[in-house]
Amino acid sequence: MILHIALVAVGGFLGAISRFGLSNFIKGRYPSAFPIATLFINLIGSFLLGLIFGAHLENTWKLLFGTGFMGAFTTFSTFKLENIQLLAKRNWKEVLLYLGISYTFGILLAFIGIKLGSLFV
Repeated sequence: MILHIALVAVGGFLGAISRFGLSNFIKGRYPSAFPIATLFINLIGSFLLGLIFGAHLENTWKLLFGTGFMGAFTTFSTFKLENIQLLAKRNWKEVLLYLGISYTFGILLAFIGIKLGSLFV
């Protein structure tokens, strides 16, 4: 059990600093009121999580990369907060675009990741 906690903790640390670095890079490179950094990170995360689980990795790797890294790398709470902020500004088109892209492409990329991951079994 201690090993499992350590794997999730190490993965979470690496995922959180990766998200922080990539988010700042994207925001610096492509400044926008639209939450492009979170969108990009969550879409990448959907694909990678699908890949991890599609590959049927051992539980140790799933804990490190799936639960730990991807759990900290992707961000459901920031996604929700950014939607509320767009709603408060009455940016209806951006809200619908953000929701539509996030859910449609997130599910599609997770599916593609699962299919590609299953090729490695």
